[in-house]
Amino acid sequence: MPVIEEIDSGIDANSSSNSREDSPTIKKNNMANMIEDDLDDIDETLSERLWALTEMFPEPVRKLTSNLVHGSVSGIKNFYRLGRSTMWVFFTSSAILVAPVLFEMERMQLEEAQRQQQRQILLGPSAAVSGGGGGMHSLGMPMPPHMAHR
Repeated sequence: MPVIEEIDSGIDANSSSNSREDSPTIKKNNMANMIEDDLDDIDETLSERLWALTEMFPEPVRKLTSNLVHGSVSGIKNFYRLGRSTMWVFFTSSAILVAPVLFEMERMQLEEAQRQQQRQILLGPSAAVSGGGGGMHSLGMPMPPHMAHR
C-alpha cells in the first residue's frame, strides 16, 4: 500500500482552496516500491488466487461445495451415458422394426408400377389411367364380387 505523506501548508483546514499545496503527495521512492510490489504479485496465477480464497470459508462449507461439484459432474456424466444408451437402443430398434415395413411398401409400389406399365403397353394409354382392369384394387387385393361385375 502506498505511503502518503501529508505536507502542512500552513493554511487552515477549513479553507476551500483546491491548490496543489492542500493535496497529499507521494514520495517518488515509494512509487518505485509500489511498482516492484505489483510485479511480485503477477507471478500468482488465477487458480492460485482462487484456491487461496477458499481458506476464508469454514471447512464444512468447503466440503459441502466440493461434494456438490463432484456430485454434479458425476450426475451429468451418468445422464450423458444413459442418454447415449437410450438413443442407441431406440434407433437400432426402430431400424429393425420399421425398415422391413418400409421395404415391403416400396416393393408393393414397385409391383403396382410394373402392373400399370404392362397394362399401358397391352391395352393402350387410357387403360393405365382407369386402373380398374383385372378385378384388382391398387393395393393388389381382389375387388369384392359386387364391385367386380360393374
